[in-house]
Order: sequence, then structure tokens, then C-alpha cells
Amino acid sequence: MPPCWNSKYSLISLMNMTMENNNNRKLSLSRRDFLKKAGTGAAATLAAQPFASLLLNGKQALAAGIAKSESQLDSDTIRKLLEIALSRGGEFAEVYVEYTANSSLSLTEERIRQANYGIVQGVGIRVLKGAQTGYGYSDDFSFESLKSAAQVAAFIADQPSITTQPLRLTAKKYPNVSPIKANPDQVAVKTKTDLLYRANSTARGADGRVTQVDASYADSISLLTIANSEGLLTYDERALYRLNVSVVTEAGDRRESGYHGGGGRLGFELFETFTPEQAAKEAVRQAAVNLESVDAPAGPNVVVLGNGWAGILLHEAIGHGLEADFNRKKTSLFTDRIGQRVASDLVTVIDEGNIPHRRGSLTVDDEGTPTRQNVLIENGILRSYMTDRLNAKLMGMEMTGNGRRESFNFMPVPRMTNTYMLGGESTPEEIIGSVSKGLYAKAFSGGQVDISNGNFVFNVTEGYLIENGKVTAPVKGATLIGIGPEVLTKVEMVGNDFSLDTGVGTCGKAGQGVPVGVGQPHVKISEITVGGTSVRGRSMTG
Repeated sequence: MPPCWNSKYSLISLMNMTMENNNNRKLSLSRRDFLKKAGTGAAATLAAQPFASLLLNGKQALAAGIAKSESQLDSDTIRKLLEIALSRGGEFAEVYVEYTANSSLSLTEERIRQANYGIVQGVGIRVLKGAQTGYGYSDDFSFESLKSAAQVAAFIADQPSITTQPLRLTAKKYPNVSPIKANPDQVAVKTKTDLLYRANSTARGADGRVTQVDASYADSISLLTIANSEGLLTYDERALYRLNVSVVTEAGDRRESGYHGGGGRLGFELFETFTPEQAAKEAVRQAAVNLESVDAPAGPNVVVLGNGWAGILLHEAIGHGLEADFNRKKTSLFTDRIGQRVASDLVTVIDEGNIPHRRGSLTVDDEGTPTRQNVLIENGILRSYMTDRLNAKLMGMEMTGNGRRESFNFMPVPRMTNTYMLGGESTPEEIIGSVSKGLYAKAFSGGQVDISNGNFVFNVTEGYLIENGKVTAPVKGATLIGIGPEVLTKVEMVGNDFSLDTGVGTCGKAGQGVPVGVGQPHVKISEITVGGTSVRGRSMTG
């Protein structure tokens, strides 16, 4: 399974700078031109090894590490960088400082086969001018290198600055949405590896048909500083954990797999309630079910979606189409439809970035905007889009706290956080009982969507036939194929058993991966095309 994040390890200092316009076309400095502009460039004033040593001494040392790097980026230095970024007439400038320590472990063949530890540290500087964006970034904290990054970002504008007053920064600290008890760097490596050995032992003991067990663990802790030319200076601390278990079972000539995982923005205490034993038993259960599976029915079918992780279909088929950049560029089927009916009146869809401890939650987004609950669709009526700063300004809308980026190497774009459908009044039993013939899609491995036409494809990893109101044989190889906005109008029943997923989603967009959450109750859809060919999801994974 994919890791809990996609990040770049920065153990030596290299500088990369790009500019991008509103069509996302990169304008890169040549290495020779860059070296002329940036001087030595690669001579980092902060070596990785001191930070690695600091991390061994716990949370206070980690905080000291970021404080040390920020000593070169105190408010006066940040102000100077913002003024340089605005020197060619940009309308808005931003400085984003990141320090992330992450580690991962993987077990296969009953042994720890891989262990990784890395530090991501750097600064991204952005300038906005109309619909255009200039961006420079560096993992060299020397002022000359950061000055060069600010100058590169400033190139998006081409006239003298009209700023006459010096910028003033006002520190703003928001209460952490997901406070934790135990930091990743305070937990011994052996304690982490024990989780994987426990999962392995449980899985192999649960079913004699288990022939392979793979388990993985990942954690990260990020400390961020975000400042901009409007005077904002804010900070955020983010922890993230994840544990995955996958198994293979064999019986005769059948070989099937099962998977389960979970995580969130908690401390290591997460594994007191989400144990490796639970994850292993669920993975084995799924694999055992798949050993008994039959071919999935093809063609149009009534489909009942399970609760929790099945919300991935909502995320892909509908959520991306409600992100502001697609609607500003008029490439979404939801463009110019605010206030119109886009779904059954049973459907209310929300994106909420401030749910405590959820995988997709943030205290502030990656532009420093506090996250919040955003009602996207209310009783079938489209109410709003998810915005970042750039698209909110160009569309005359509020910033919703959805500006997100993978790391300092990237510009923020509008992204989902935790996206879910509210519960209804029907019980799961009533929903299943109303179907004479159909498919029960309980779990998915991923999916993809074409924003321009709404076409989606999802791979069902656990599904069953529904016959005469009863769940019967498990099926294999099922895919769901449809058009997002059309599916919304075909929702006939919504369950009263709403739940969020266990914390496994990673969403891909614009070459960036960010952690997200999904959720929903059981949902009955009157018709979706079911295909029998497995399709690998390319946008969101678990």
C-alpha cells in the first residue's frame, strides 16, 4: 500500500526555483543562471545531522530545532523577504516555512525489511499578481538563497512596487485542532516495530490459509510558519500516524488478498484503541471472504454503498468537481451552478477541516487560513465551492480553509480535507431489504475521475450480491462506472449509520499528495454501471 504521505528527504541542501503562471506552465531558471543569481546556493547554513540529533531528544528538542531554523527567519527577516517578493509590483506575497521529521517501517516475511527516517525542511515564497503566480523555494536557509527565491517569485510582476509603508506582521496563534499526548520522536523504535510483529503474529494465527503478511508503519511531525503581506504571522504543529496490514490467503488454486489500515492526527496513543491485532484480523477476514467470491455481475445495477470508507466514491465523483480552481476555469460540471439542484434532496455533502484528530484535519490550511465546516451541497442544492486564496479572490468568494500543499516545494491549490455525506433516516437493514437484485459495495481500493465530464471508475475490493433483500455471495473484480452528478440524482435512500473512514486516504492532485478523510452512511443508488475489469485508482488511495 502507498505510504501515508509523499515527501522529499532533504539531508543535503539543494536549491530549486520555478515560476508558474495560471496555466501551471513552469518557467525554470537554468542551473548556470541560477548559480549566477544565487551565489554558491548549495552551502546550507543548517546541516541535517544536528537536527537528526535533536529529534532523538524528544518534543522539546524538536521545537528547539525549528526555533533554530527560524532564528534565520525571525519576523524581521520574513518581513524583508516579503518586501523583496513585492518589489516588482506583486499584489500579495507569502512565506511558508516547513520542518518535518518522518519515519516509516515495513515488515515482510516476518522480518523488518525496511526502515526510513528523513527530514524535510525548507521555505517556499509565493507572489500573486492577478491570476498569475510566481513561486520560489529553497532548503538553504541562508538569507542570500532565500532572497534569490523571493526575487524569482517576484518575476511574475513587471512594474515597480507601489508599497510605501513598511510591512507589519502580527503573530496569530490558533488552538490546535488535534493536540497529541505522545510525539513520534518520543517513542522508541522497538515500540514501533512491536506493532508490526504483533500484526504479523495475529494474522498468521487467525487463519491457517494465510501465506503472506505485509505490515507497515509511518509517522510524521511537522512544524510550520506561515506569513504574508497582509500582516499574518501564524504557526501550526501537525502529527500524523498510520498502520497498514495486508495479507494473502490461499486455498487450492485460489489466492486472494485482504487489507486494513488506520491512523490520524493523534499521538502514539492511537494504537491503544486502533490496535495491530484489530487491523490484522480485519485484513484476514477480507481475504477469507474473497476466497469464496464469484464473478461480479456486469451492466446497470442497483448499488448499495457501505458506510465509512465507501465515501471515497463521494470524494472522487463529486468532491473534486467542487474545488474552486476547476470551477473558475469552467472545467467542472458544477461550474456556475451554485443555488441549483445538483442532487437528490436526501444528499447533504460537507467538507470539514477542523474535526479533531482526523487524518484530513488542519488547524490552519497551508495559507494560514483557519479551517472550518463548509456546506457544499444542502438537501440537493449546491451551496459553495472549496477555495484557496487565489481562486477565492478571482471568484469573489470567501476563503474556506482549503488551500493545501504537499510540502514547501509546492504552491497551495484548493483541496478537500474531510469530505462526507450526512446521515439520513433509513436503517442499513431497510436499505438492503429494499433491493431485489443488486450489488453491495462495502470497500474500495481507490478511484479516479475526469473533472471535465464527471466520469468515474472505482475498484471494489469487498462486494456482495444482493438477492431478494438479502446479502448473499461475495463478488470479485467489480468496478463501478458512472458520472458523478448523475449518480447524485439517483440516491434513493440514505442510512442512519454515518461514520468516517479509519484514516487511510491520500489524495493526488497537481502532482501533490495530501492526507484526507472521507465518510458517509449506507446509501442506495438506483443505478450504476458495474464492470468486471479491475481498475487501479490514480487519484485517491488507501
